[in-house]
Amino acid sequence: IDTLKKLKITAVDRTEDSLEGCLDCLLQALAQNNMETSEKIQGSGILQLFASLLIPQSSCTAKVANIIAEVAKNEFMRIPCVDAGLISPLVQLLNSKDQEVLLQTGRALGNICYDSHEGRSAVDQAGGAQIVVDHLRSLCSITDPANEKLLTVFCGMLMNYSNENDSLQAQLINMGVIPTLVKLLGIHCQNAALTEMCLVAFGNLAELESSKEQFASTNIAEELVKLFKKQIEHDKREMIFEVLAPLAENDAIKLQLVEAGLVECLLEIVQQKVDSDKEDDIAELKTASDLMVLLLLGDESMQKLFEGGKGNVFQRVLSWIPSNNHQLQLAGALAIANFARNDGNCIHMVDNGIVEKLMDLLDRHVEDGNVTVQHAALSALRNLAIPVVNKAKMLSAGVTEAVLKFLKSEMPPVQFKLLGTLRMLIDAQAEAAEQLGKNVKLVERLVEWCEAKDHAGVMGESNRLLSALIRHSKSKDVIKTIVQSGGIKHLVTMATSEHVIMQNEALVALALIAALELGTAEKDLESAKLVQILHRLLEDERSAPEIKYNSMVLICALMGSESLHKEVQDLAFLDVVSKLRSHENKSVAQQASLTEQRLTVDS
Repeated sequence: IDTLKKLKITAVDRTEDSLEGCLDCLLQALAQNNMETSEKIQGSGILQLFASLLIPQSSCTAKVANIIAEVAKNEFMRIPCVDAGLISPLVQLLNSKDQEVLLQTGRALGNICYDSHEGRSAVDQAGGAQIVVDHLRSLCSITDPANEKLLTVFCGMLMNYSNENDSLQAQLINMGVIPTLVKLLGIHCQNAALTEMCLVAFGNLAELESSKEQFASTNIAEELVKLFKKQIEHDKREMIFEVLAPLAENDAIKLQLVEAGLVECLLEIVQQKVDSDKEDDIAELKTASDLMVLLLLGDESMQKLFEGGKGNVFQRVLSWIPSNNHQLQLAGALAIANFARNDGNCIHMVDNGIVEKLMDLLDRHVEDGNVTVQHAALSALRNLAIPVVNKAKMLSAGVTEAVLKFLKSEMPPVQFKLLGTLRMLIDAQAEAAEQLGKNVKLVERLVEWCEAKDHAGVMGESNRLLSALIRHSKSKDVIKTIVQSGGIKHLVTMATSEHVIMQNEALVALALIAALELGTAEKDLESAKLVQILHRLLEDERSAPEIKYNSMVLICALMGSESLHKEVQDLAFLDVVSKLRSHENKSVAQQASLTEQRLTVDS
């Protein structure tokens, strides 16, 4: 308190010696009890005086900046520092040639910005960030300890300045801070504090989409992998992982990371940690295998690692599937799903026995199984079933039976993938579609899921599978099963879907029902108001040509039923249909003529 009083007088007189004594005393007090001393400094009104003491020529400037840095460690002091007008003179000091002044000024500004909107705003307005970025650029290559300490402080200041603030992060990116930081990391990789600061900075900036392109044009992948290989401590590796994950969302960087040898590092971690039950090891195994799966999401990086199915990486990932570790089973199945993104890979994998491995995995998770593993294994099977040549092979391997075991699942993600897998398998496979379509348990479950309003994906897939069973089997027995289970109304509703592909699938299935089993389905088609819906679809100018075409085909097919025929007559379909004779689409125009003739004859 005495010092503060004395300082008020001394600051006006500008006698450097006594001023220095006062500042030393304050630094001592702050070292002993920062919070209490800061409260007294705030109460004394001395902060405003500091602004006038922050002058480049004075020998006390570094100490004043140091005091500001110390008091700004307290959250309650940051706004008062801004209000006392300290930011502008501090930013001016960033032009100093004195290393100690730069160091303390960087600390002061960094601490004032920490978690403080007002602090950041003031530094932004004073143009502080650009000066610091320029310093980093010009000091980047000097490796003496004092310079490395200054670089660390400047990096920290920029982090506090931009942390969790998208617009300030974007500003730094536009200033070109990313290539400078990558260069820093390469040159100073022996300096732990500076390396750590660079990693925190990358982690911050990498969250921003606009940063990815800049990162991709540097050698960040190479530097991070090099650094990663040197790390033994879990915490350090975790820091690098936190940067790798957001960066690896970018396809160009995925490929760079693969080329820099990251995958080998990840496989090694998996091998080291797989049998450990230590919490840190389990976490690291998860991070490494998740990152591995992420790298496979890029087309080029995935194909590079597949190596025609002969690659070491592909083989290692295959060995995860039969493992006893749930995390590895999950990552293995997801990796296979990612490898299965083109026909060539899918055909190769099915020919080499992957289906059996996935079925064994599913078998281990039928009773009280791990939902994420079930979901991943079904995803892989669904993708593998896409190429036409794989369908029959997978059907004869017993995939349908394996998948149907999960019919009782109450988990929407599992239901969704199960439906997708079955739909892919029966595509153009009449026998399999008939077999499934006569499975009452399956059809009843589908009808139940068609009403899953909370889960649009499951609802959509159930409708599509119902329609697919009819379209691919063209079987009267399948239609009867679906009618008996109450599925007709759902197919009619599906014809009004916002997705043209689903509308179309529904109309084709309904036309088959009308052609093969109209008598059985008649009542359900009536109560679902099919005729009114078709009238609406034909009238609506927004309906796609194929929807109009298939709606008219269906109208003709319905004429065989007395009650539906009467509904068609009552709704004056002729007017709508005759207008479509001049439709720009030839097929629609032709079908309109045929439909008009049919309606005229039958009226």
